[in-house]
Amino acid sequence: MKNKISVGIVGGAGYTAGELLRLLLRHPQADIQFIHSSTQAGQPVYSIHRDLLGETELKFTDKISATDVIFLCLGHGLSAAFLEQHTLPESTRIIDLSNDFRINAAHGQRHFVYGLPEIFRNDIVHAHNIANPGCFATAIQLALLPLAQQSLLSNEVHVNAITGSTGAGRELTETSQFSYRNNNVSIYKPFTHQHLGEINKTLTAVQQGKNAAVNFIPVRGNFTRGIFATLYTRCALSKEALQTLYRDYYAAHPFTHVSDKGISLKEVVNTNKCLLHIDQHGEYALITSCIDNLLKGASGQAVQNMNLMFGLDETAGLLLKPSVF
Repeated sequence: MKNKISVGIVGGAGYTAGELLRLLLRHPQADIQFIHSSTQAGQPVYSIHRDLLGETELKFTDKISATDVIFLCLGHGLSAAFLEQHTLPESTRIIDLSNDFRINAAHGQRHFVYGLPEIFRNDIVHAHNIANPGCFATAIQLALLPLAQQSLLSNEVHVNAITGSTGAGRELTETSQFSYRNNNVSIYKPFTHQHLGEINKTLTAVQQGKNAAVNFIPVRGNFTRGIFATLYTRCALSKEALQTLYRDYYAAHPFTHVSDKGISLKEVVNTNKCLLHIDQHGEYALITSCIDNLLKGASGQAVQNMNLMFGLDETAGLLLKPSVF
């Protein structure tokens, strides 16, 4: 094994950067060189990510240095601007956690591969730049990929998915305040959520241009982290055939598992897992999908992509256990 992978994090004060730090500080092959923040430069990392007191003495910086890989944990629209303002060595690999390159994969001389390992693993292994998938997009695509691969998504797909408050990011808004979220549930961006673009792009590619409409209702939940998605679509396969299809598809993927019993968020929160439950009601297939929005839906998947890009064990630094109670 070569020397450790040198890592830089840009946008270091946000939720996804905090999750990255927690993972990379214990990753057997990662060496964090800098954590960039234009607003927190000079402050210890634990001044923002306060659970890291005693874990690291790293400080935020406003300087960029050459590293093997840089994670961009910036707000949507800001990653492209950052790359225009900073000249990075061609040798530096990029994993972007925003939505800037998920649809339009080219930026200058860089081409971004869509980083969903359960369908694009071989591309990721040879990639130099990764567009990390969105959290809702991850949960929904993992629920549909086995059907899409067999060209079985010929009817509309109906999706209802609820997410925790961390999905809104650290910046305070009216709908992310405790007074609003506590004991409350609400929908937002019905049928228009920004993750639909990347979902449709993937499903269209997998089904070679034949793609059914995905009708998606996102829901704000009154909890901190996790996504619980339910999807249904007309499908002629029996329950047993569906379960076999899903188990066979995910047999070689270490983080996605099919459960015989009903699933809940407590089984995936604080892990990089996606759990799926497959059922059949009359003419409808019903798929339930659960992930942690900050891990498999963001930073955990980003580390999974780093592992694949650098030839490491895909699970390195990611064998996390949920705290059920």
